[in-house]
Amino acid sequence: MNSVALLTVFAVSCLLQGAPCSGDEKTSSVALEVGDKAPAFEAAAEDGKLWKSAEHVGRKVIVVYFYPADMTGGCTKQACAFRDDLGQLKGKGVEVVGVSGDSVENHQLFRRAHNLNFTLLADTDGKVAEAFGVPISRGEKKVQVTIDGEEHLLVRNVTSRRWTFIIDRTGKIAAKNTMVQAAEDSQAVARIVDLLSER
Repeated sequence: MNSVALLTVFAVSCLLQGAPCSGDEKTSSVALEVGDKAPAFEAAAEDGKLWKSAEHVGRKVIVVYFYPADMTGGCTKQACAFRDDLGQLKGKGVEVVGVSGDSVENHQLFRRAHNLNFTLLADTDGKVAEAFGVPISRGEKKVQVTIDGEEHLLVRNVTSRRWTFIIDRTGKIAAKNTMVQAAEDSQAVARIVDLLSER
């Protein structure tokens, strides 16, 4: 089976296994598939600066991973795995971008607590998730955390599902995973990027 077929099987199996949305989730009318052009998007990064996809897509392979919330169990495992594997991914020409409904301030705390070394985007209105077709729920959610001995209350109003996309250098969706295993996502991405390089 060639690399294109493998990527297609990966994407289709993920779509078929996708869990149904809960009642409070909103599904987008967008249904991106492998081979579709990735949407242009922008959002504030953890440093407060505007991150624009147009300035990054085409230069590297871009991994855009959506996750529910900063400082929660699965999301922390996923982020720390990307942190630990970032050198390997950069060596393959990959840039990693995490996206959640958390604020810039929440992202700053998340990065500080876990020494994260890649961009986090604050999709506080859910527009980036909607552009990719990622289901979201609206409503205030709170996470109480202790960082360096200080208590912090992280509040967000948008929560997205855990989906991962890979955008190739032509700006197209090369892979889509709607059944992400949080702690294993970075290695799954690395394997797919290796397949892309074989095309």
